[in-house]
Amino acid sequence: MRHEDVWRAIDALAAEHGLSASGLARKAGLDPTAFNPSKRTGPDGRSRWPSTESVAKVLAATGTGIEAFASLVTGAPALPRGRAMAGRRIPLIGLAQAGADGFFDDGGYPVGAGWDEISVPDVPDPNAYALEISGDSMEPVFRDGDVVIVSPAAPVRRGDRVVVRTRKGEVMAKELMRQSARRVELASLNPLHPGFSFGLEELQFMHRIVWASQ
Repeated sequence: MRHEDVWRAIDALAAEHGLSASGLARKAGLDPTAFNPSKRTGPDGRSRWPSTESVAKVLAATGTGIEAFASLVTGAPALPRGRAMAGRRIPLIGLAQAGADGFFDDGGYPVGAGWDEISVPDVPDPNAYALEISGDSMEPVFRDGDVVIVSPAAPVRRGDRVVVRTRKGEVMAKELMRQSARRVELASLNPLHPGFSFGLEELQFMHRIVWASQ
């Protein structure tokens, strides 16, 4: 269990309930800033972990079991499919198809025709979209046919699962291993597949995966 995984699980739990991190903290009776990104690292640069009391309050407020939260730490969804259908509808496209022209604008936001729609938990990002995973490079977390929700507005940090689109039209789901002022290093979760390294100028966008339907 890593620091980044626990915070990502909290963000994903918030998204699955249609809340921001601040909204989740407020719902749990905590200070609204308790889960802000600025609170996740101390002034000395050392990682700050959420307290067990905070996690317990969040789980109680959302009716989430510890097993479901543990699954979120590994990247799996906490909400069963039946509850996932209660949210809003967002555009859906296949991962391979997303590399074609006409589906994203210059800013990386979904545009144009050709998108299907899917009902998902409400995500507090009006530009959120869904992609259907193809291939096995991200197994066992994301399998062929899984649908992931992607948020252009969500902050991206090391250890996050992300979708990137290169300026050559390549679209892939990977894990962000490292980002410097010049390069981005990405990893496949399946050890049988290679990682990638790109210069920032080679990427059109990099968006964070906030939810997965499995």
